[in-house]
Amino acid sequence: MPQMSEQPPARRSRSLILCVLAVLIAMVSATTPAAAAEGRPYTNPVKSQKGADPWLEYYNGNYYLVTTSFTGVLTMRKSPTLAGLSTAASVQIWSDTTSTRNTNIWAPEIHFLNGHWYLYYSAAQSGVACCDSQRTHVLESAGTDPMGPYTYKNQLSGSNLTPGGWLIDATVLQNNNNLYLIGSGFINGSPQSLVIAPMSNPYTLAGSTFTIISSPTASWETSGAAVNEGPEPLYHDGRTFLTFSASYCQTADYKLGQLELTGTDPLNPASWTKKSTPVFQRNDAASVYGPGHNGFFTSPDGTENWIVYHANDTANGGCGNGRTTRAQKFTWNADGTPNFGTPVALGTTLPGPSGETATTPTAYTLVNRNSGKCLDVEGGNTLDGTNIFQWSCNGGANQKWRLEDLGNDTSRLVNVATGKVADTANCATTDGTDIAQWSWLNNNCQKFRLVYTATGDYVRIVNENSGKVADVANCGTLNGTDVRLWTWLNNNCQQWRLVPTT
Repeated sequence: MPQMSEQPPARRSRSLILCVLAVLIAMVSATTPAAAAEGRPYTNPVKSQKGADPWLEYYNGNYYLVTTSFTGVLTMRKSPTLAGLSTAASVQIWSDTTSTRNTNIWAPEIHFLNGHWYLYYSAAQSGVACCDSQRTHVLESAGTDPMGPYTYKNQLSGSNLTPGGWLIDATVLQNNNNLYLIGSGFINGSPQSLVIAPMSNPYTLAGSTFTIISSPTASWETSGAAVNEGPEPLYHDGRTFLTFSASYCQTADYKLGQLELTGTDPLNPASWTKKSTPVFQRNDAASVYGPGHNGFFTSPDGTENWIVYHANDTANGGCGNGRTTRAQKFTWNADGTPNFGTPVALGTTLPGPSGETATTPTAYTLVNRNSGKCLDVEGGNTLDGTNIFQWSCNGGANQKWRLEDLGNDTSRLVNVATGKVADTANCATTDGTDIAQWSWLNNNCQKFRLVYTATGDYVRIVNENSGKVADVANCGTLNGTDVRLWTWLNNNCQQWRLVPTT
């Protein structure tokens, strides 16, 4: 029987090296996580109506976006992808009739603390000229749904804030298990500055006085007016940063500055170190002007840091509703400080946050809570006056609706199959008035408020002209049961679930 020949020493050595390399490669593959997939492509702006002072959270599979309203109403958008926010429904989550705080809502933001969402915002007194009556207020969610429902908890102000307690753009700083409220105000004749006070809980200050931690002194902080506002904490590798907006929002030079907590006591101004130059500012080559009042969020997989902010696309865009919400990824410098880069031009398509897996929705089905059936244009007929009723959900385009924000806290309901909108017959306001489709006429009879009603994405569809809601006639459950206007009765027949679709 022939014997197997032994390998020469050189060949044995090469074989051993190859085996070792194979083992090392296998070990690296087993211990190094695969790079996260890029998110769904998105294009700025992510909100083109009422896009100022944005706050964005990713929570439990969805992004939640809330912005300044300039009214006594707050709306929120929800989407499983960043791209989907641009067409997501604007749902009213709060309105206020209390005259001391029911107008000019600015800079809302939500924070999850002690098992609830707390919504902080500034608002003004009805009938009083802007803006000395601006005060900070806080709402509390009933549970863990960022959309609420919310109840009013408190006004947050200080005895040494002038004029009369003026405080805007409040945020919450967390440090060593303590809470602090940081906002923008005036103390003893100061320019508009960043001020801080301790909190005893998320809706109560632990005292009545504030301390200034940053005032506008550099030339880049005083363009148009000397302003420090819009503070936002950013935590990374054990360090605490605080971005803020500097100069006047009416100018193209509105921009972001940065503080770092380099001491141990956030209430001590000496504990904060200001960067000598701005960290995010206008990009004329990309037609981005006045980028500011930002927030931060993390990608769904937790590996990326993102900034959300507002900006104008013209140099004279000013402080109004022309500002749009934009977002982009940022990185970190070798010294551990954030690098926000340069604001990108509108219309630039970018990869979304890593870890997104959902399809970007573009429309909704509206499912009645009582019957489980869908809002439907009869037969997909394109004629004006075609009836809108309920029908078993079948995925047809005549059961899909684009809920298009009109920029005044209302939306129009556009049927995907027909391109026509939900309309109240003859602009009547009586109970029982029919809801049918019609060509867009831009009147209040065709405008609706989507008002958050209950956890599970249920809303009532409130007609702007009549104040009445979309109701399934007599709470019927059969296919073809009519949908009409009716006085709000708070029953399941008047509640509709928003189900994202494509």
